[in-house]
Amino acid sequence: MIKSKLAVAIVAALAFGSAAVCAQDAQTPPAPAQQQDRNADQAASAKNAKKLQAVVVTGSLIPQTQIETATPVITITADQMKARGFASVAQALQQASFATGSVQGMQDTNSFTTGAETLSMFGLPVGFVKYLIDGRPMGSFPGLYNGSDTFNSISGIPMDMVDHIDILPGGQSSLYGSDAIAGVINIVLKKHIDQPTLDVRYGWYSDGGGASRRISFADSFTLGKWNSLYGFQFESTQPIWRRDRSLTSTFNTHGTSPETASRDYLVLTAYSNDGTGPGYQFMDPNNCANVSGQWGGTETKQHRTPQGDYCGSFYTPGVGTLTLDSKQANAYTHNTFDINDNVQLYGDLLYNYSEKKFTNGSSTTWWGTSVAASQGASYFWDPTVHGGSLMLLQHAFAPEEMGGYKNIMNKEYENSYMLTLGARGTFGQSDWDYDLGFTHSDDKLIDRSFQRLAGPMETYFSKNVLGPQLGTYSGYPVFEPDYAALYNPVAQSDFKSFTGYSTSYAKTWDNMLRGQVTNASLFTLPGGDAGVAVVVEGGNQGWDSTPDPRLMQNTTVDYGNGFTYSTPYYWGTSATPGAGHRSRWAATTEFKLPLLQQLTMDVSGRYDSYKVAGQSVSHGTYMLGLEYRPFDTLLLRGRYGTAFKAPTLSDEFQRPSNYYNSVTDYLNCGRLGFSGANISHCPSLYESAQFKGTTMGNPALKPITATVWTYGAVWAPVERMSLSVDYLHWSINNEVNQMSADSLSNDEYLCDIGTIAPNSETCSVAFSLIQRGPGRTLNGIDLLGNITGITTPKVNVSREEVNAITAHFDYGMEIGAWGKLVWAASYSDIFKHTYQDYPEDAPIDLLRHPAWSTDFKSKVNASLTWMKDKWSTTLYADRFGRTPNYLASQLDNYTSKGTGKLGAWILWNASVTYNPIKNLGVSLQVSNLFNKMPPVDNSYPGTTWGPYNSDNYNPYGRSFFLEANYKFGNGPNG
Repeated sequence: MIKSKLAVAIVAALAFGSAAVCAQDAQTPPAPAQQQDRNADQAASAKNAKKLQAVVVTGSLIPQTQIETATPVITITADQMKARGFASVAQALQQASFATGSVQGMQDTNSFTTGAETLSMFGLPVGFVKYLIDGRPMGSFPGLYNGSDTFNSISGIPMDMVDHIDILPGGQSSLYGSDAIAGVINIVLKKHIDQPTLDVRYGWYSDGGGASRRISFADSFTLGKWNSLYGFQFESTQPIWRRDRSLTSTFNTHGTSPETASRDYLVLTAYSNDGTGPGYQFMDPNNCANVSGQWGGTETKQHRTPQGDYCGSFYTPGVGTLTLDSKQANAYTHNTFDINDNVQLYGDLLYNYSEKKFTNGSSTTWWGTSVAASQGASYFWDPTVHGGSLMLLQHAFAPEEMGGYKNIMNKEYENSYMLTLGARGTFGQSDWDYDLGFTHSDDKLIDRSFQRLAGPMETYFSKNVLGPQLGTYSGYPVFEPDYAALYNPVAQSDFKSFTGYSTSYAKTWDNMLRGQVTNASLFTLPGGDAGVAVVVEGGNQGWDSTPDPRLMQNTTVDYGNGFTYSTPYYWGTSATPGAGHRSRWAATTEFKLPLLQQLTMDVSGRYDSYKVAGQSVSHGTYMLGLEYRPFDTLLLRGRYGTAFKAPTLSDEFQRPSNYYNSVTDYLNCGRLGFSGANISHCPSLYESAQFKGTTMGNPALKPITATVWTYGAVWAPVERMSLSVDYLHWSINNEVNQMSADSLSNDEYLCDIGTIAPNSETCSVAFSLIQRGPGRTLNGIDLLGNITGITTPKVNVSREEVNAITAHFDYGMEIGAWGKLVWAASYSDIFKHTYQDYPEDAPIDLLRHPAWSTDFKSKVNASLTWMKDKWSTTLYADRFGRTPNYLASQLDNYTSKGTGKLGAWILWNASVTYNPIKNLGVSLQVSNLFNKMPPVDNSYPGTTWGPYNSDNYNPYGRSFFLEANYKFGNGPNG
């Protein structure tokens, strides 16, 4: 039998109780009547002992004595998270070995969910993970990941209230239902503490920024039959700005092209009647002198080869944030009331409130000539330049024009709670236990986004730079601007007049009534008692995203002489509206069948049914698991079954949503001879083509289905040592996919040059979803028209397969007078990951096609803890495997010049704790001990900042945390 520390502790307690009874028996022989009473008491005690040995383990609904089962379970305790230097629950999970996938986070300041944190298990989509709190489903985050996908955020879990976290890799739908395709993460909160506890922590980064303060208090008390735990946590964190790190404060200094300053004051010629090709036109008679005080005095005349001159700075990236300015408050309470020996009432409440601020910097705080945006271009015609030219103007707003970027940060306010009320107990003196509970979760999000007001901003630049419209030429508006006026700073009062904030609201809610009955001793088989669990649950859930109505409205801009244009109210931005709800019910049955002493079978089945918009979406799943113990120290295990994921409410009910973005027009750049390393030299008209994107939900989507299986072994050759290895497989069908605009543009280029067969479904889709204006010829080269729009719908099209291995090692040993050592290690590796967009297409090997995936193939971490008397110290290492460099991901190969893989990234954490008195613990935790920066990717061009993949790495550097934990009074263990 494989025994965990918990099982050993339970057996030891039972053995101690038996020894005490035996000792009492040896002292005085009982009288016959006393003996009868004692026999009855012993029978009752034996029954209670049987229940004590049965421990509920995540991964099974049936209480059981053996902690290791057919389902692999990884456990991270609260003490381990702190000892290993993790500052939050999210950080502990994201750095775990199973979290190999690239995910957006707080560095992605131009995403839809900057304030949320999540993870990808084994490179599968973030929405494929089922999150539980104390075995109950977490509510979904109101915002949509990538503006499209429903997911859970783990940024609001109070770390000081967590007891431990159980992670179940692999499909778990037969027990936990929809979403449990990649795996399940069950966050178990504390249920009792021995003494009132105060914890205070202060942290900072050695390279500056990110200072944090956290304080928490928790206590438990008992009043008769009433037991209660309550706790509070508050945390405040300052942001890290890009200027705080040399890697992100300027543009890439060692890229495939020279470091290139930002184009803050730009005049661009796209096409001229005299044959002059694309290029920059420098129209400032003062050579940028009027704006030289901007960007901290770094704004000067710059040059890009071969385009030309402009005014810019190398330091504009520094005004964005790398981490959030945040404040977060949590409250948690767990309560029970024992009505009698067979009935216990319970109630739990977890509450979270957070305020978060961030800014993307100048990348989304600029003005450009957008008069013709409704016609698919940002250009106008000037008859006075080169005999008539198609022109573009651009100005990025400097910190001096707005009083500092800290004054225009986006703001998010989240207010969420999870409430559970219920009763549990035993039916009389039987072996049947029950649990009936109701859970309500609610999450509200307010998004205050900084905006540019199109009407006032266009009016300002029309009045001061463009002048009145003179007519049209080939569909383009005609202006004769005062170019010199472009190079004048904008007064702070003027900047305030054409900027402001939009206020959008989103919310999710979930109601679930759940009843469960279990019997761990249903009947006897040759291997022991068979167990059963039956669960019936039902409820409803909803999602509502209500953007600021002005995000969906247009305004009219008057350019004079009777020319007016309709343009979005807020310039260059949009929103994702939608709302929907559904009801659901499910039934689950699980049997634990010890067929032989060495062989146990676990069988589970579940049926889920959703009623959505008058239609039903139903699906059944099953799982068969085997545990074989040829001898006490070895467990062989395997599972085979199915999993599924119902379409999310956003997948079904997201209304047509427009967004504005830029994309590289790979096809036209390629025809002009720009690809790969020299893509940055492609004319701006194509290198950064602005387009209007459109996406929407689809109520006719089918459930995502999967076949899943695992097999592995657990070996415990000596006391306090265990080694587990498991192989996992997923085969996923009907995956819901929203097209990527960049991938569609790249596919179009690959189809054009024949890398992808032009008659394939991939090419047909790419050509149909990209909208273009009329084509033209440039220097004898036939070009397609400008990209004007890209449609990225949601459809059931893809198939995905993943094979992976995960391994874990734990060993604790006494070293005499030197104390105790504890080793732990965890490893994951992806052996296969293929993806197929359409049935007619060949599967794409994501491990060998870097344009499709930049995930880590492998991750491994290990820790060593030493404990003696009042001291304990831990050294922790986390190795992130190799990933494709930027150029490989752009060219989708490792053979072209400059392509390759980045080296492994290894982070070291350390901590030391000292208990000067029995009630006080003082600790120092250091994360990223050697201040390791991300592997620098010099295949990025010099026009980019941050030469690393921000979805894989961060440049935060070394952090320190000083923490003090004090327990008041003398508890049972004091």
